[in-house]
Amino acid sequence: MPKKKLGPMDIYPLLPKTNCGKCPQKVCMGFAVQLAERNVSLEDCPPLFEDPKYKENLAKLQELLAPPIREVVIGTPKRRVKIGGELVLRRHELRYLNPTAFAIVVDDEMAEDELVKKVKEVENFKYTYIGMDLKLDMVAVRSKSNDPSKFEKTVKKVAETTDMPLVLWSFDPSTMEKGLEVVKDRNPLLYAATKDNWQDMGELALKYKCPLTVYSPNDLNMLKSIVTALKTWGIQDLTIDVGCDFGEGIKDTINSLTMLRIAGIEGTDEVLGLPIVGTPVTLWDKEREEKNPEIIRWKEACLAAMMIVRYVDLLMLSSATMWSTLPLVILRNNIYNDPRKPVSVEPGLRVFGNPDPENAPVFVTSNFALTYYTVLSDIEKLDCYLLVVDTEGTSVESAVAGRKFTADKVAEVIQSSKIEEKIKHRTIIIPGKAARLKGDIEDATKWDVLVGPQDSSGIPAFLKENWEGKDHTPGWSYKT
Repeated sequence: MPKKKLGPMDIYPLLPKTNCGKCPQKVCMGFAVQLAERNVSLEDCPPLFEDPKYKENLAKLQELLAPPIREVVIGTPKRRVKIGGELVLRRHELRYLNPTAFAIVVDDEMAEDELVKKVKEVENFKYTYIGMDLKLDMVAVRSKSNDPSKFEKTVKKVAETTDMPLVLWSFDPSTMEKGLEVVKDRNPLLYAATKDNWQDMGELALKYKCPLTVYSPNDLNMLKSIVTALKTWGIQDLTIDVGCDFGEGIKDTINSLTMLRIAGIEGTDEVLGLPIVGTPVTLWDKEREEKNPEIIRWKEACLAAMMIVRYVDLLMLSSATMWSTLPLVILRNNIYNDPRKPVSVEPGLRVFGNPDPENAPVFVTSNFALTYYTVLSDIEKLDCYLLVVDTEGTSVESAVAGRKFTADKVAEVIQSSKIEEKIKHRTIIIPGKAARLKGDIEDATKWDVLVGPQDSSGIPAFLKENWEGKDHTPGWSYKT
């Protein structure tokens, strides 16, 4: 049976109830509320771990709060990736917690300079999207040669080049152990145990205390059998892979992924409540007759996108090529943000360039991140000020309609930012979509108000026509 949704009163009786102030919420009931929403963790309550008298309650809380999909940690405390740990099947029920991790694959048949170059590309991959730096997460080292010494050498070189979390990919236990000995302190993910090698791979996972992937392509019954056997050995940090196909086989891949996550979340099969691994990179092995590598890369990206929205927690990809990888990291970001909280920026004053106190324009916008960064891209090369109004993360048009962008809020940000101390004129430029508030803002602020363009891309032309060479002394007014 699926776990019921927890409320604060399910958690509060098991907390210390001392209101010691050591957690961010300072009081135990507040902590229980945030814990129920998964905004904090048990580690944020030090007394639970420091005082032996709470040991029994701590164990009960850990069981109560355990997610139906086990959370598996790969890497070290210095740099690690968490996968799984999901609580809901549908994003709007709460939110998805741990974003799909992306691992770029290198192999032991690559030349050393090519290997190092690719690892550094993964390490340095970054794209700034509405104020967030989107990056890749891991490096997967694959044994293509099945030569233990070559694999060991490649793993060592990768470990020397980056401190990113690692996946070690080999179906041969002796080859796997050679690589594992090099990075045994890095807690890599071992990929993978199959119906033929699961005992040897299980022994390696136990010996080195590393997480392990169970791989059973298109056979969920065999997958469950191997997982059950490994769990009886005491191996809990497991992930699962059901294989992946493009073309005619894609239906079976998507169906298997969906059934696995439904079974885990809804409690119909707790054995399979584990993080899911996907390997779109294997399309390069299956599409050898395709002469155009860009076609294979396109298929890989399409399959990866489908797997992101079908619950896959770790994807192994062939490269960090921008045109194929960037859409995936943006998709991941959009799927894994909190649907209950619009993406927003801090309200307040922003300064661009070297504004002239007498002539620098002062723009006003909302704190919806997409609006803010769109405006920023159009004015960041100007010498100007930008007042960001707290609209609770909604766009200008929506905020005006919902009374979250009001004259009083504009007056509030003018006062709190102390913009009047930085400029000599008293004129602000509001968005064209807030034109109907012009009079109210003038009454509330005692400032002159210019109605700007409907779209921020029109700001340069607007300034040339309405700002440059105009009189900006306090008290002037544009007659409309």
